[in-house]
Amino acid sequence: MALTTAVSTSGDTDKQIFIGKGTQEAWLTLALGNRHGLVTGATGTGKTVSLQVMAEGFARAGVPVFASDIKGDLSGIAEIGEGKEFILQRAKEMGLTFQPDQFSTVFWDVFGEQGHPVRATVSEMGPLLLARLLDLNDVQEGVLNVAFRVADENGLTLLDMKDLRSLLDAIVPKTVKKDEFDPLAEIRAAAMSFGNVSKATVGTIQRQLLVLENQGGEKFFGEPALELKDFIRTDRDGRGMVNIL
Repeated sequence: MALTTAVSTSGDTDKQIFIGKGTQEAWLTLALGNRHGLVTGATGTGKTVSLQVMAEGFARAGVPVFASDIKGDLSGIAEIGEGKEFILQRAKEMGLTFQPDQFSTVFWDVFGEQGHPVRATVSEMGPLLLARLLDLNDVQEGVLNVAFRVADENGLTLLDMKDLRSLLDAIVPKTVKKDEFDPLAEIRAAAMSFGNVSKATVGTIQRQLLVLENQGGEKFFGEPALELKDFIRTDRDGRGMVNIL
């Protein structure tokens, strides 16, 4: 069901967003919109509607909005709501003019099943965050840092988990016969210049990557990678895009 907003007769201004009305009208000054805020209240007191009103007000003012919507309460912002009798009556009692509206909305989904996929490349994730994600110890994290350093120095972009797996295999020391050609000799030598890389440690990291893959992690890594500017857009009418995760 699409939630709709009742706005005052004067509506939002270029400096303020109309939030609601109790004994008096409540406004949010746009110039102070970058402050932290907290909306509290018991179930059914209007917390979600208050947040939606603010999201609509910012979008109407040309400010892009990002909202984490676990329960799907804000999805109705993308469609024009229905002016039901009890809503119209309540608006009349408060001296407000009910005006249903809709806003340009982009839905995001980490798994890409119910919205645009949220992706990042392994290179952008970096060894520090990835080590925390894989729950690696200090030694294993050190080897992961070696892998990323070798990739950077050799111009190797790590897009997904397959790329990282291949690189980890490549930095493991290998005994090569005298007349045998090793196409990865430079990669192995570069890795060894940062210290010993044991096969056992690499194997442990590979198993942790397998656990992450089994949990759906491979859907997160890849291209196109999400950029901050993807959230900071306006539509053709100059309104801010509403991004819902």
